[in-house]
Amino acid sequence: MRRVLILGGTAEARALAALLAGVPGLRVVSSLAGRVTDPRLPEGEVRIGGFGGADGLAAWLREHRVDRFVDATHPFAERMSASAARASALTGVPLLALRRPGWDADDGWQRVSSLPEAAASLPPGARVFLTTGRRSIPVFAERTDAWFLARSVDPPEPPVPGNVHVLLARGPYTIDGERALIDEHRLDVLVTKDSGGAMTRAKLTAAREDGLAVVMVDRPPLPDGVRATGDPAEAAAWAQG
Repeated sequence: MRRVLILGGTAEARALAALLAGVPGLRVVSSLAGRVTDPRLPEGEVRIGGFGGADGLAAWLREHRVDRFVDATHPFAERMSASAARASALTGVPLLALRRPGWDADDGWQRVSSLPEAAASLPPGARVFLTTGRRSIPVFAERTDAWFLARSVDPPEPPVPGNVHVLLARGPYTIDGERALIDEHRLDVLVTKDSGGAMTRAKLTAAREDGLAVVMVDRPPLPDGVRATGDPAEAAAWAQG
């Protein structure tokens, strides 16, 4: 029995789990961090919860005699990716990163390397469409001279600052729906992460059509030495390798 662990939570992770489900002689476990209420579950066996850092993940790999594992977490899950790389080094279990490609660069975007840099770049009085996740809200709320429509899947930790209006929603989104939000809230800046993928790309199209400035936070690099692919089918072939 060949054993494969998928560190999941993304559409790519679910696609990979679906490709591996039911393959004879293969046991596949998808692991979700448990930070999202009512997550979309992949096919097959699922565990929910953290491992306790790189050492805990390494112990889990050994205990369950994992042959290969795939880091298919969000492109901005930097801590989890670092733990995966360290656990692979500690155990010798081969690791592959499954990452959707980033969005094609637009000459009109302002690219920044961090959330604090994105917050600092906003002009006074900006009305901002903030799509960087609920945990980032405190970074931006310090800009009391700006107003934010912050969209997230789950509610942020209270209290929510007065200059932040939270919109709870889950993609995929449509261009018409994004333009309606922009018009309703009189937004003039979009702040987002270079997450890539089609599910949330509509906001970029709507921003371009409505003339919004776009502040794009670059994704962090993968840990040194980690092989990567953007193709779930290639990851599935590697996992069965």
